[in-house]
Order: sequence, then C-alpha cells, then structure tokens
Amino acid sequence: MFWLSRWCKGGLVVAFEPQPWFAASLAALCRNLALDQVKVEPKAVFSRSGTADLFVPKAHLQSASLLGKVRDAGNVETVSVPTVRLDDYFRADQRIALLKVDVEGAELDVFKGAERILREHSPLLLFECENRHLEGKSVQDVFAYLESLGYSGSFVAGHHLLPLSAFDAAVHQRADSEWFWKEKDYYNNFVFSKAPLAKPQVG
Repeated sequence: MFWLSRWCKGGLVVAFEPQPWFAASLAALCRNLALDQVKVEPKAVFSRSGTADLFVPKAHLQSASLLGKVRDAGNVETVSVPTVRLDDYFRADQRIALLKVDVEGAELDVFKGAERILREHSPLLLFECENRHLEGKSVQDVFAYLESLGYSGSFVAGHHLLPLSAFDAAVHQRADSEWFWKEKDYYNNFVFSKAPLAKPQVG
C-alpha cells in the first residue's frame, strides 16, 4: 500500500478489505503514515454489488475467500460482507491505471465485474492466481478471459518476468507434496497488460 501510494504520484488509491478488523487496522496505518490519498473500503470486490458469504479460516485469516476451496479447509467461519462491482464503484470518467488483486480464487469474478474498466481504461493488472483456490475453473480460464479483452500476460519467476507462454500449471503449480505452494518453482503472481512490457528484473 505504501509503495502504491508513492507510485500513483498523488492519485487516489482505493484499498478494498472485507474483514472489518483488517480494514480498521489498514485505515489506522494509513492515517499514521499520512497516506492521505489512500481510501480504505470495508467491502469485498466481486462480480456484483450486494452481499455475499466470506469464508474465513480461523487459523489463517489472510486466506479468507468469497469462493475458492477455503470453505473445505476445516475450521472456517462464515461472515456476511458487503460486495462491490468495480464498474459500479468507479465512475466512467475516472481513469483507473492499475488493479492489484489478491482474492483467493475469486479473480475471474473481480475481472468480470470490472469489464468496462478493463475495456476502456486498460489498467495494468497485478494478481495472484492459483488452481488450488479455484472452484470449477482453472488459471487458464482467467487468462483466457483477459486475453479476450486484449490483454497479454507474464508471470513472476524468482527475479524474472517471463512470458505467459512459458507458464505450465502442471509444472509451475503442481500439487505433489504437502506444502507444494511453498516450493521454489511454484509460481502464482501474474502481470497482464495491453501495452508491451519492458523486460525488467523483478525484485
């Protein structure tokens, strides 16, 4: 959040956080750091505006999800939270430069709820996406939707940004060990853009 607020150079940064305790803590942190251009919204971003159940693993609150497989993780609390569709939240004349998305399996819903923004403003997209969190879909479904809107993708592999054509979920997200998502060759961070990206080293 700190670096995003610096990157936007005076523009507005909106942070959506559906868990009340985290939202309040984030708002307090922004006040303490004088991040006046950051607005914290205690809502979950989704494909529709309204309310939805958020599944919160009691042992790992950061893994809360609207969809995904977290509901099968054992000791999970279900909380009703407000949801917002980004196309409803932002006015048509508001330019959106970047979307950073970490929603534990609801990526496709977030992007479908922002279709107008993606078509008209072409923001840079930074997001996590993993087959293990998706329910009835795969990372390829997310990639295909974005590509249908004119995006092309890359993935973060260590300190490198590699073309999406080099990504193979069977290899880079294989689930063949107890803690497979912690393996050094497990990759789940993606960058999508409509403009050609430079070839920086990440990190």
